[in-house]
Amino acid sequence: MAQGAAMNQPEIGAPEAAHGRLQNELAEVLRQRAAISAVLRAIAGSPHDLQPIFNTILDRAVHLCRADWGTFRLVEEAGLRLVAHKAPPALPELPMLRGHDSFVGPLFGNKSPVHIPDLAAHLEPNSLEEADDRLSRHVGTVLFVPMLRNDDLIGSVAVARQRIERFTEKEIELVTDFAAQATIALKITCRERQLREVQMQLAHTNRVVTLGELSASITHEVNQPIAAARTNISAALNFLDRNPPDLQEVTEALAAAVKDADRAGAIVGRMRALMQKASPRLDPVDMNEALQEVIELTREEALKNGVSVESQLAKGLPVIAGDRVQLQQVVLNLILNALQAMGAVSEGARQVIITTRQIELNHLYVGVQDTGPGVSPETLSSLFEPFYTTKPNGMGMGLTICRSIVEAHGGRLWASACKPRGAIFQFAIPALP
Repeated sequence: MAQGAAMNQPEIGAPEAAHGRLQNELAEVLRQRAAISAVLRAIAGSPHDLQPIFNTILDRAVHLCRADWGTFRLVEEAGLRLVAHKAPPALPELPMLRGHDSFVGPLFGNKSPVHIPDLAAHLEPNSLEEADDRLSRHVGTVLFVPMLRNDDLIGSVAVARQRIERFTEKEIELVTDFAAQATIALKITCRERQLREVQMQLAHTNRVVTLGELSASITHEVNQPIAAARTNISAALNFLDRNPPDLQEVTEALAAAVKDADRAGAIVGRMRALMQKASPRLDPVDMNEALQEVIELTREEALKNGVSVESQLAKGLPVIAGDRVQLQQVVLNLILNALQAMGAVSEGARQVIITTRQIELNHLYVGVQDTGPGVSPETLSSLFEPFYTTKPNGMGMGLTICRSIVEAHGGRLWASACKPRGAIFQFAIPALP
């Protein structure tokens, strides 16, 4: 009877043993979590330098499995590059690059953990170099843990004990899981770093392109007043060569040249403000009056191309607030484009019609229409893009600049094909309240 009662008695040590196992497993989970947290802190504290991250990964791996030292190598095409090393001073210096065919190549290059309880016995059949032979004498047990990303080996961590003492299954599992998590964090960091480098390259390229656009813009816009100034100065020289010199004509030609030079300077100043995204000047502008000046400037070019220029300017238009010089540059560019477009027209009238009127919501409208070859629907979609041009010697910046100026004034610029031929460029700008 006493024996039966003793047999049915619960085992007193079982709950304590189970509780102990749970405590050990919890401690392992907390150690692993603390290890990956240390890696994440290293990543956060070192956004531009990977070395502290490499060091932390290796240090935590050594700590997790209670090893004495370790090495961390990344896989490269040339071999296995040492990126972190934690070892006592007595160990010989390790080579920075191990070949894939070296004695440790297969160990570091394995996609599964490799546990070698006795390294000296494992390497005994191999004939090693002196440095590697001395290294093997300082290592008892070693564990190679791969770092895999989508089944691709990116690196490997080796942790070692100076004495011969096997790593337990739990220790191997712990450090293997940590290596997998650390690999994900490291890969994300490397991609972010690559993204930053790409962004820096793009920023540099953007600055170069902007500089090119600015240079092309200034060249394009300043060319007209400089050419006009040269024409006026040449005329002044011709008047001086007369006998007697026609001083009245010389004075008028030189005054016109000064005006052209002032205009070139004003364009440069406005272009600089435009590229700096500065707000346009808000002076009252009588658009009809400003257009008459531009038409006068283009008269010689129109005669050269055999084009008649007709203006249909509505009376009583509202005054707009804007930069007179910039708005004149827009119209000048549109008229010159129209004149040049008709250079290839062999039949029919060559004509440019400039119109103004007031449209909806008190907007002032300006149109420049030509009887040239027109534009195709495909061309229309690209006309205002930087460096797009249909001219053999064009820079492709004029219409881009025009649209920027009009939009800076709160307006819009667009183009349409005309029937039976030709094109019309139009813009609308809000008038003063």
